[in-house]
Amino acid sequence: MRYLVDLATSGKKAGTLFILLPGATHMPEDFITQGFVQAVRERDLDIDLMLVELPFEQIANQTALCDLNRKVVTPAISQYRSIWLAGISIGGYIAMAHAHYYPGQVHGLFLMAPYPGNRMTTGEIANAGGLLAWQPGVIADDDVERANWIWLKHAQAVEIYLGYGTEDRFADGIALMEQAIPASQVNKIPGDHTWPVWQQLWYNFLDKQQAQWKTIRNQNTAAQS
Repeated sequence: MRYLVDLATSGKKAGTLFILLPGATHMPEDFITQGFVQAVRERDLDIDLMLVELPFEQIANQTALCDLNRKVVTPAISQYRSIWLAGISIGGYIAMAHAHYYPGQVHGLFLMAPYPGNRMTTGEIANAGGLLAWQPGVIADDDVERANWIWLKHAQAVEIYLGYGTEDRFADGIALMEQAIPASQVNKIPGDHTWPVWQQLWYNFLDKQQAQWKTIRNQNTAAQS
């Protein structure tokens, strides 16, 4: 699994690592050209970034999740106090799956227009009266899609932030996720399933969180002095 690394401080690990997972057909380099890395550096945040490739064939054969954990997340656990997954579209889907199948390894998720699954599943949830009322029954071990929804329904162990465009082609399905996420951690903005929307969601998320992260950074600096 190919990835790029951008450190907050050259030659030194930051306190927090964000692992960025792209949408289908996108590359790690897109996070650079689309300004995601620059936005973090402009805000002077003590955050290292790993920009991960999710090859389509690995998504299709369901090996991407295992590789993400084995090659990216697990080696980082001993190096960072806090690890977050930030995923766009299918990257958000993989982020939820990782939190479900590998509990306790990451501290938070930021889901940008996450792929909610096929319309049969989202329709079933909607017809049940929403996510909290939905009773999924027994599912197959390899049914990642429905496992994501079950995990989200009961998720308490990680902090989850959700953002999407109100005209996104998956907006109806994504809206079903909101029942499981505090309203203060949901950001809906005008727009569809495109980079300009995801950029703005990323900026909004960083601006919302940066006061907290800068406080942590100052505390860490004081403790080391």
